[in-house]
Amino acid sequence: MVRGPALTQTMWTADEIARLCYEHYGTRLPKKGKPEPNREWTLLAAVVKVQLVADRACGGSNRPTQVTKEVVSMGTGTKCIGQSKMRKSGDILNDSHAEVIARRSFQRYLHYQLHLAAALKEDSIFVPGTQRGLWKLRPDLLFVFFSSHTPCGDASIIPMLEFEDQPCCPVSRDWANNPSVEADGNLEAPENKKKCEDLGSPVTKKMRLEPGIPDGVGHHQSFGNQESGPIPPSISGSNLTTQELATVTGMAPSGAKVVDVYRTGAKCVPGEAGDSGKPGAAYHQVGLLRVKPGRGDRTCSMSCSDKLARWNVLGCQGALLMHLLEKPIYLSAVVIGRCPYSQEAMQRALTGRCQNVSALPKGFGVQEVKIQQSGLLFEHSRCTVQAKRADSPGRLVPCGAAISWSAVPEQPLDVTANGFPQGTTKKGIRCLQARSRISKVELFRSFQKLLSSISEDKWPDSLR
Repeated sequence: MVRGPALTQTMWTADEIARLCYEHYGTRLPKKGKPEPNREWTLLAAVVKVQLVADRACGGSNRPTQVTKEVVSMGTGTKCIGQSKMRKSGDILNDSHAEVIARRSFQRYLHYQLHLAAALKEDSIFVPGTQRGLWKLRPDLLFVFFSSHTPCGDASIIPMLEFEDQPCCPVSRDWANNPSVEADGNLEAPENKKKCEDLGSPVTKKMRLEPGIPDGVGHHQSFGNQESGPIPPSISGSNLTTQELATVTGMAPSGAKVVDVYRTGAKCVPGEAGDSGKPGAAYHQVGLLRVKPGRGDRTCSMSCSDKLARWNVLGCQGALLMHLLEKPIYLSAVVIGRCPYSQEAMQRALTGRCQNVSALPKGFGVQEVKIQQSGLLFEHSRCTVQAKRADSPGRLVPCGAAISWSAVPEQPLDVTANGFPQGTTKKGIRCLQARSRISKVELFRSFQKLLSSISEDKWPDSLR
């Protein structure tokens, strides 16, 4: 595995990254596109640039250094369009989950930084590579990916303990690969429990999961779905084999049973073995490729777990920018906000499934990405909004809008709904103004402008 810079080890904490992203969301993003108070929730993702800056006030080779952290892209969103709404023209956003929006916004930032590099600006994150026409990332910086919630798909299939009354306790050890292994009893301190609990429900209630995600509900909907009412059916009364029963009833060191798994709405891709659908911890198969759920219409968008795994092998820059880069742009770390979480599930989903990938082009490889969880909650997470709304009337729903923000000087903000800029009418869909700045066609246009700013004699060989 390829190791990232040593900066990831000591120069920042998960809470620092989360706090920076939450502050940026609160101060730099307008109200437009954010959830309606007490009625809607959303998810947040971002890319943070971490840079080691030498203290020029001190001389010598061992000069003290300081670290700067800056959000360079951000995205919110929970929706994904169905297959029937996809367009060959590339002018619609197929996938508006926060993680995907943040990565597309990051690509806008990389385009801008390459413009600076081509103009020989010193403040670009890129420096000339060893080959003609190619650039590489400066060695004094790295990128950290933040998501307020575990990615949908494989990383979200984690164990749920008996009497679990809040959705934010991390689960460790290798339960994710073998549910019969004992789960760690490292639950949160009592004073931190029930912060995400529905205030109007009994203290003694248990977590209950529905067999699937309702149509039209955004990703992660199965998480934290706390309800008062009857206790889930007894495991021993279900139609499980002896082996499956032993797996489901694995005991944690604290004495709590692993009675179920958090469900992901992402569906197995055609050709995969598929989920068993049986009650309890045997419901899901782990390690499989999945597509995101849609409103009746099946989607073609891979789960965020699968996409993060792909970025960890192929980089975040995309195929177009790779023509101008000497090496891929990898994430050095992934930080997850406070939510249902399993370190083993994250590692399995993002890196473990890719260990057998081989025959990659020079410079590509499976990265040893650092994965951490923050203890800080996102203000507009489903869990937080549910706790605040108490007895408010109406149903809690995912926000339909998606926000894209990039650290670029020209039109950094983009708010979309149903894949188009918010407010676009059916009649106006064909207009140039009805294109998101992070749609495929607009990113391609940005790449064309980038090439036009570089004299042709300085183009890399791959473009000649």
